[in-house]
Amino acid sequence: MRSSEARPAPKPQPKPRPNPRGLRIVGGVHRGRRLLAPPGEAVRPTSDRAREALFNILSHGRFAASGLTFAGRPVLDAFAGTGALGLEALSRGASAAAFIENGREALNSLRHNIATLGEEDRAHIVTGDATRPARAALVCSVAFLDPPYRSGLAGPALSALAAAGWLAPDALAVVEVAAREELPAPAGFAVIDERVYGAARLVFLRYNGATGDER
Repeated sequence: MRSSEARPAPKPQPKPRPNPRGLRIVGGVHRGRRLLAPPGEAVRPTSDRAREALFNILSHGRFAASGLTFAGRPVLDAFAGTGALGLEALSRGASAAAFIENGREALNSLRHNIATLGEEDRAHIVTGDATRPARAALVCSVAFLDPPYRSGLAGPALSALAAAGWLAPDALAVVEVAAREELPAPAGFAVIDERVYGAARLVFLRYNGATGDER
């Protein structure tokens, strides 16, 4: 009788989980709703803690008092990933949100999250590179940028978005970088505040309505 060598059973492949990192909307009409994030490390969503702190600052602090607010106004979520920042803003009263993203898996998650929350009418997806954006579909009062840490993309993206018309005069830009990462303010922007949350630093910049790219 011919003996046969036993073959090990194939290892089961992990299935994508709807919410592998506990990602959720933390405030507003969609509070507690779960968001889909793609597997792996290609997308690094802003933590719930940092996002909650950010929106508390924008909603109740000196930014709101000085008119730097998103309530009732359009916002921009560049390097959008899951769309957590823009969707959080919609949940808390933004009138519309534009999402700029070029990663295939991130776009799939972004579309899923927008549909799950029923925000198709107020959400506008722009497939592309935030450092080379298309002309603006919305003029936004608040812009959120969450580029890969230590990529050096935040400054060029701010300049390009301003030149393409995405930012209203006196718009507020909030950029997430690594805690010790440098972020020189590009022409037309001034840093007005910074906050550190664990490994992340949120840099708040005000746009003065002019950049060095304008002719």
